[in-house]
Amino acid sequence: MLCDLDIELPPSALALSLLENAVSASPESLLTTPLNALHIELGARMVPFAGYSMPVQYPAGLMAEHHHTRTSAGLFDVSHMGQLRLVGPDAAAAFETLIPVDVIDLPVGKQRYGLLLTDEGTIIDDLMFFNKGNDEIFVIVNGACKVGDIAHIQAKIGNRCQVIPLPDLALLALQGPQAVTALARLAPGVEKLVFMTGGNFTVDTGSEKIDVFLTRSGYTGEDGFEISVPAAQAEALARALLAQPEVKPIGLGARNSLRLEAGLCLYGNDIDTTTHPVEASLNWAMQKVRRAGGAREGGFPGATKILAALAEPTGAAAPKGTRKRVGLIALERIPVRDHTELQDGQGNKIGEVTSGLLGPTIDKPVAMGYVDSAYSAIGSRVVAIVRGKPVPMEVSAMPFVPTNYFRG
Repeated sequence: MLCDLDIELPPSALALSLLENAVSASPESLLTTPLNALHIELGARMVPFAGYSMPVQYPAGLMAEHHHTRTSAGLFDVSHMGQLRLVGPDAAAAFETLIPVDVIDLPVGKQRYGLLLTDEGTIIDDLMFFNKGNDEIFVIVNGACKVGDIAHIQAKIGNRCQVIPLPDLALLALQGPQAVTALARLAPGVEKLVFMTGGNFTVDTGSEKIDVFLTRSGYTGEDGFEISVPAAQAEALARALLAQPEVKPIGLGARNSLRLEAGLCLYGNDIDTTTHPVEASLNWAMQKVRRAGGAREGGFPGATKILAALAEPTGAAAPKGTRKRVGLIALERIPVRDHTELQDGQGNKIGEVTSGLLGPTIDKPVAMGYVDSAYSAIGSRVVAIVRGKPVPMEVSAMPFVPTNYFRG
């Protein structure tokens, strides 16, 4: 199937999603981002993704794009993502009723990862939110979920604060160790930011000055920035960034391989409405203040179930039937793809791979997936069944490649 589309992309979580969309979506039904014409000009291979026509790769190819981001700076169009504002004196407290995360105590100028939950405590979406001060929370949600997310937030807390979608904004991500060098030429002062902080900046393109809101964050494991910009000025900003010697355009294919090496979840594959945060190994995203004994314990959807799961033992002592998301490295050079069954040494099914590919940086087949908790300890051996052939794998710590976030 991949050969039919002529995409230089290992069949992975993203690839399968793209292919499934390609079957059902016609070009006429797809939305486009403000950078669509630029992608085509740059020779991008466009594919359906999250209801949009998006670049999966450029002429250099996925591997080159992946390595360029790891060593220099890559520019990603992520304008399909949803952006919104929560405004009002009660906005932080209201938003905290929807996610198992500390919103109220997040300092002005800082960003945090969050999880939007169902009443059963399973994951509707993962998101990023930022305290802008002046009673305003800025939120970014996944593109495929944004319509449902915004409707959910509006229905749940729209009576406590203003929920304001921002469809007239584009979103660019500049990622890699040279991202700060390239961006600081155009927006002096961004180099002073540290990981998960941000603010308003003016980007001088030489022909015009563009006001943007940006954070020092991203989805690759590298240093970098996510830049919210008015849609009408997105192309001018992208061209100015691409004119910097460090920067090249990067597609969704490399974005997927970069995030998997960084051990970051892809919503719809590694987490969804069938998983809750504890089995997804996202305990770190729930601050102590929201846990048992914390000052604001519970008070979020599914709190009883999630707090009970946090108190359970893990590994071999875990209750029967519990599972954990883990990192996996194949002990043979055979990529293990999404939906591959995982077994114990006796042939019993103990889990499934949710994302998998040959990691370009680590140069080994890497994956993440869910296994029975008894097999979740680092170093545990499991067997993946690839086209009927058993492939030994070992549970590994994540990230697979060390992260390079700038913490000052």
